[in-house]
Amino acid sequence: MVKPRKVIITCAVTGSIHTPSMSPHLPVTAEEIADAAIGAAEAGAAIVHLHARNRNDGRPDQTPEAFLPFLKVIKQRSNVVVNITTGGAPTMTVEERVRPAATFKPEVASLNMGTMNFGLYPMLDRFKSFRHDWEQPYLEGTRKGFFKNTFADIEYILTTCAENGTRFEIECYDIGHLYTLKHFLDRGVVKPPLFVQSVFGILGGIGAHPEDVLHMKRTADRLLGPENYHWSVLGAGRNQLPVAATAAAMGGNVRVGMEDSLWIAPGTLAQSNAEQVAKARQIVEGLGLQIADPDEAREILSLKGGDKVAF
Repeated sequence: MVKPRKVIITCAVTGSIHTPSMSPHLPVTAEEIADAAIGAAEAGAAIVHLHARNRNDGRPDQTPEAFLPFLKVIKQRSNVVVNITTGGAPTMTVEERVRPAATFKPEVASLNMGTMNFGLYPMLDRFKSFRHDWEQPYLEGTRKGFFKNTFADIEYILTTCAENGTRFEIECYDIGHLYTLKHFLDRGVVKPPLFVQSVFGILGGIGAHPEDVLHMKRTADRLLGPENYHWSVLGAGRNQLPVAATAAAMGGNVRVGMEDSLWIAPGTLAQSNAEQVAKARQIVEGLGLQIADPDEAREILSLKGGDKVAF
């Protein structure tokens, strides 16, 4: 009897895209982030992708001191794989962005594969009032600014974490990012098995049409070789669950969470990250597939193990 394929669900618990004013359910404090991550794991997430925020105003905070309180709690209360961002926020330097991953040596860290326009400013048409004075300028700044990830930046993150045994959630927002990944693979700077996260629906990156999803997968297969990588997807905003369903049916893994979307249905805010994970799990199991638990995800992705982190 053939074993059902195991699908890895990643949950991006809180990130820099959404501001606290947009949803009362967005985790901000260390306690909220820890509880949200553990709830997501209990709902079926094998990996939790984590940012930190200033507990007073919700501003993205990439200091190791902001991460440590919730990292310790998550490790004590759950076996989930912890994935620490090196993306941080577009307003941060690459040196700031890599510090938590360099300090805590997680099993997984995220890694963006290219400089890009990263347009969050259309959110200003939907949200007219903000609780904190940084939120509106932060979103408006994405009209003129960009998310810097040069070849030197990428190599800096890779070499800074090279001795940590950390593997990367390699975030590819467009086709050119796959070619950049191929460049680093050919040079031996990254080594298989790769964990490739294709990102759909961010203004400035590839869209979220099913043809876009197919194009990313075909191109990754051609450039990287199907034997060298594990594919996962995230759809931003309302694209979250449709993209997840498309990719799961194609053999991919999925990422959901309140970093990527605040919604659970049209016009309905998600009450928790766990609620989104449960929806993704329903899709996966509805296709006759099974979700991977954290130890199965560790085996699939060749991770070093939760006992070898520095938190």
